[in-house]
Amino acid sequence: MIGLDISSSSAKMVELSRTPTGEYVLERYGTEPFEKGWITDGQIEKFDEVAGAVRKLVQKSGTKTRQVVMAMPQSAVITKRIMLPAGLRDEELEVLVETEANQYIPFSLDEVSLDFCVVGNSQTSHGDVEVLIAASRKDRVQDRQGLAEEAGLKPVVLDIESHASRMALSRLVETLPNQGKDALVALFEIGADTTSLKVLRDDDMLYDRDQAFGGSQLTQLISRQYGFSFEEAEQKKLAGELPEDYESLLLAPFVDSLSQEIGRALQYFFTSTPHHKVHYVMLAGGTATLPGLKDRVTALTTFAAMVVNPFDAMKFGAGVKESKVRKDAPAYLTACGLAMRRFVE
Repeated sequence: MIGLDISSSSAKMVELSRTPTGEYVLERYGTEPFEKGWITDGQIEKFDEVAGAVRKLVQKSGTKTRQVVMAMPQSAVITKRIMLPAGLRDEELEVLVETEANQYIPFSLDEVSLDFCVVGNSQTSHGDVEVLIAASRKDRVQDRQGLAEEAGLKPVVLDIESHASRMALSRLVETLPNQGKDALVALFEIGADTTSLKVLRDDDMLYDRDQAFGGSQLTQLISRQYGFSFEEAEQKKLAGELPEDYESLLLAPFVDSLSQEIGRALQYFFTSTPHHKVHYVMLAGGTATLPGLKDRVTALTTFAAMVVNPFDAMKFGAGVKESKVRKDAPAYLTACGLAMRRFVE
C-alpha cells in the first residue's frame, strides 16, 4: 500500500508491505518538492503543477502498486465525537449521524463528504457508543482524489493527517519503557511553515495546537544572507552545500530560536491544562534532524527529546539504502502512517 502525504512544501510517498510474520517492509519512499505558493494553508492553488510533481514522484519510485491512501489537512476537516445508542444497524446509525452532523457542520450536507466510525463503548454513558464524525468540503476532497488519479493511482482511503501521524507514532510509543502506557508524549511535527504540537497519552490526544514557525524560516535566512533564490537556498540546505560560516552565522542561532519556540509551546500547554510535565518530547519533520536541535531541546525543556524514525525496526526492500533512511525518516511520519492503514483496519 502507498501512503501519499501532500504538504505545503512537497509530496512524500511511502510504500509498505508486510512479511508473513507481521514485520513491516519499507519497499520504497521518496519526495518531490513544490514551489512556494503551489499549496497555501492546505488549499491547492496550482493543481496542474502539484499533479505533475506527484506524477513525477510516482514514476521515479518505480512502484507497481496503484492503491493509495491520502489525507486531508486537519484544518480542512470538521470532527466531532457524539454519543449514540449501542446496537443500532449501520443504516440506522447513518441516519442518526446525518441528523447530528447538521448541528456541527456550517455547510449544507450536499456540499460535504461525511464519514463516521464507532470508536467504542461510551465511558460516561451506559448503553451508548462513542462515534467520531468527520466532514470535509467535497471540492477539497475531490482535489486530493484528482491528484492521485492524475498520477495513475487509485485512492482507496482518505484519512486525516493528524490521525495518520498518530498511527505511525503509536508503533514507536510501544517500544518505550512499559510500552509507553500512561506516558505523556509531546509530538512536535516541524513543517515548512507550521509546527504542530500534539500531546498524547495512550490512545487519547489531550492537546493539539499549531504554531507559526518552521523550517522555511531557515531557508529564508539562507536566501537573504547569501543571495540565493528560495528554491536554491532549500536545495543547498538539504544537500549541505553552504558556505563555511553558515553553521555559526545562521544554523546555531536558528536551532536556539526553534528550541525556544518548542519550549514556549510546551509552557502554553502546561498553563492551559492540568499537566505540568511530559515524559517524552518527540521531534518529527525534516527540520527535526538539524544538528544540535534534539540536545538543545532537552537542555532547554529538561524533558528527554528524541528524533522520530517511523521506519525503526522495519525491514528494507532491495532499493532502500539504510544509511539514507536514517537521515530522511523523520520527514515521513504522516506518509508512513497512511501506508500502514491497510494493515491495521
